[in-house]
Amino acid sequence: MPCPAPYQAAAGTWSTTALSASAVFWFLATVIGQLVFAAYIVALYGGHAARGHFQGWNTVMTHGHVPGDGIGNLATGVHLLLAAVIMLGGALQLVPQVRRRAPRLHRWNGRIYLAGAVLAAVSGLYMLWWRGAVGDMVQHLGISLNAVLVLLFAGLALKNAVRRDIAAHRRWALRLFLAVSGVWFFRVGLMFWLAVNGGPAGFDPATFTGPALGILAFAQYLLPLAVLEAYLRCRDGGGPMLRLGMAAVLALLTVAMGAGIAVAAIGMWLPRMHG
Repeated sequence: MPCPAPYQAAAGTWSTTALSASAVFWFLATVIGQLVFAAYIVALYGGHAARGHFQGWNTVMTHGHVPGDGIGNLATGVHLLLAAVIMLGGALQLVPQVRRRAPRLHRWNGRIYLAGAVLAAVSGLYMLWWRGAVGDMVQHLGISLNAVLVLLFAGLALKNAVRRDIAAHRRWALRLFLAVSGVWFFRVGLMFWLAVNGGPAGFDPATFTGPALGILAFAQYLLPLAVLEAYLRCRDGGGPMLRLGMAAVLALLTVAMGAGIAVAAIGMWLPRMHG
């Protein structure tokens, strides 16, 4: 027996509200986590640079500063600076009130964000393949694909902005935001994994290699992108039950992400912010 029209309308309203609320919940948790991460980058790496103690970059990174490698050190410095800038700019770019009330700021921030994302991806590839990094080939391939997607999504976001196809531009901008956030998702996901398992599981912490890290190297951006596609489909064309289901999934994932953020902040970022 079909539901009366008023009940269908009410269900549609409630499901839309629930999905929107879960998206806001995710966004707020993400912004908080990325602000802490940006502060950590500025405090640790910027603090050492301001004091002229560039060897302090090796506190966490294995090849943060290499004496005599001017080009490599410059690439690392640019990459770290851009990481902090785009973490701050990306969150600002997604705030609807900024788009509506300050369109000029939105456009200029978007240009800076796009340029920063491209430069960060290119410098990251240089650091990974020419300078050396921890991890195995599987992880390096996963990180490289992440960088390629950043370049692709940045180009498509710009292309649709120039064409004034705002709906398509926003979709590609969201994909770009998630791809750019891959390094952040990796750290949050790793801390969540360690907390759930009570320590390292599925990888060797001494060599930072193992199947768990190989999977995470791809999941750090493929999982958020898959969730985004599901969210967009449910939001734009799903029925009440699909929207409610998506809202529940997104809320649960946000809780898990929040746990990873808390563990990362308490155990990794905040203690090192005094460098």
